[in-house]
Amino acid sequence: MPESWVNPAESLGADLHLELTGPGSRRAVLIRALRDAIRSGRLAPGTRLPPYRSLAADLGIARNTVADAYAELVAEGWLSARQGSGTRVAHRAKPLTPTRAPAHRAPVSRPTHNLLQGQPDAASFPRTAWLAAARRALTAAPHDAFGPGDPRGRPELRRALADYLARTRGVRTDPERIVICSGFAHALRLLLPAVLPGPLAVESYGLPFHRDLLAAAGLRTHPLGIDEHGVESADLAAAKGVQAVLLTPAHQFPLGVPLHPDRRAAVINWARESGRYLLEDDYDGEFRYDRKPVGALQGLDPERVLHIGSVSKSLSPAVRLGWMVLPDRLVDAVLEAKGEREAWAGVTDQLTLAEFLTHGAYDRHIRRMRQRYRRRRDQLIDAVAGHAPHLTVTGIAAGLHAVLQLPDGAGEPDEQAALRAARWQGLALDGLSAYRHPEATMPARHGLVVGYATPSDSAFPAALEALCRALPPLG
Repeated sequence: MPESWVNPAESLGADLHLELTGPGSRRAVLIRALRDAIRSGRLAPGTRLPPYRSLAADLGIARNTVADAYAELVAEGWLSARQGSGTRVAHRAKPLTPTRAPAHRAPVSRPTHNLLQGQPDAASFPRTAWLAAARRALTAAPHDAFGPGDPRGRPELRRALADYLARTRGVRTDPERIVICSGFAHALRLLLPAVLPGPLAVESYGLPFHRDLLAAAGLRTHPLGIDEHGVESADLAAAKGVQAVLLTPAHQFPLGVPLHPDRRAAVINWARESGRYLLEDDYDGEFRYDRKPVGALQGLDPERVLHIGSVSKSLSPAVRLGWMVLPDRLVDAVLEAKGEREAWAGVTDQLTLAEFLTHGAYDRHIRRMRQRYRRRRDQLIDAVAGHAPHLTVTGIAAGLHAVLQLPDGAGEPDEQAALRAARWQGLALDGLSAYRHPEATMPARHGLVVGYATPSDSAFPAALEALCRALPPLG
């Protein structure tokens, strides 16, 4: 006879009925029973659960068993826990119920699982190390650090970046050719069109936000094709009048392929022969998992490549710091475009990042996150292989996202159906079509762009489980 529990009317908790049946440990059975009660709607969002001591006493099991079960369900997003409010059914748990949205039901609007690309695990921000670096940096900072300053940015940070980028990315520069900015978008606004006027060639798949920013500046973009070797450099011959090319050579975004060595040489030759420039977006160059990261394109020609990076993927987008490594002849023009100091990045963050780099904390953080993200990518690949082997995980083992490409013959309707299924499972993610240039002529690709770095470690297993439920079946 299955065990059940009815809590008597007492001060320790509210009435609750659970069926404890099936195989497994007490903890596993309890977790399954609570999930089933939430799925069925018997435990509505906001319902307060009994304290774990009360539930343990009524079930006759160890307190730690109930506490662990509650903690697991909180991590998965089924429950929420807040000091003074107890443990309650999470308001966002409802979208986990069905595996497909019925035709008469609209997709959920509040996602439970964030798998949007481009966001690092916010829970992994190195708070203690960052705070220690901030204290050391502020203690050692000269008085003039808190005056008007240099529009290039703090010299401590520029020196630290020159050393770090040379050591880890093969960048050739000196501190005087580095200009600090608040991120890649800020760099584009400074460079275009004031410094680099005229049309720009871009990859056929890339961030719509960047294309919108360029369009707002009055710049037309010419899409270049992409294949398994990266951007098709031969397309530059047809890109008449372009003044520069925006590339993601280390790890093409979002398709995930690196630029082949022959094509790296080809785009460098194009820039030299035409007198044009290459803008290198090194957005996740440190995160290569199968081998040492490929060196920066800038190292091949520092006078024709503008190397642009930031800490938005490696640390946090909340730390508004980036950098431009510029050809010598462009430095003054960029500083003029930068203008008044209100557009400068904050001094305290600059000093802290300089300290973080100089004393090795940044390297340690990168190594730790590289291991963590590699495990998640491996888990994603294994899960897709087990649940939807007809889907292909494209690109090299690198970065913070992966593309799950739909089978050959799939089209836009198939991608939209997959996105609807994902939304019904409470997932926030993008379709690949959203990144396609509207004037691209290369064959269209369809799939899901999965940001496996975004959830916390405790939330990732549940997000992966929800993704597997949403993956389209074969045929």
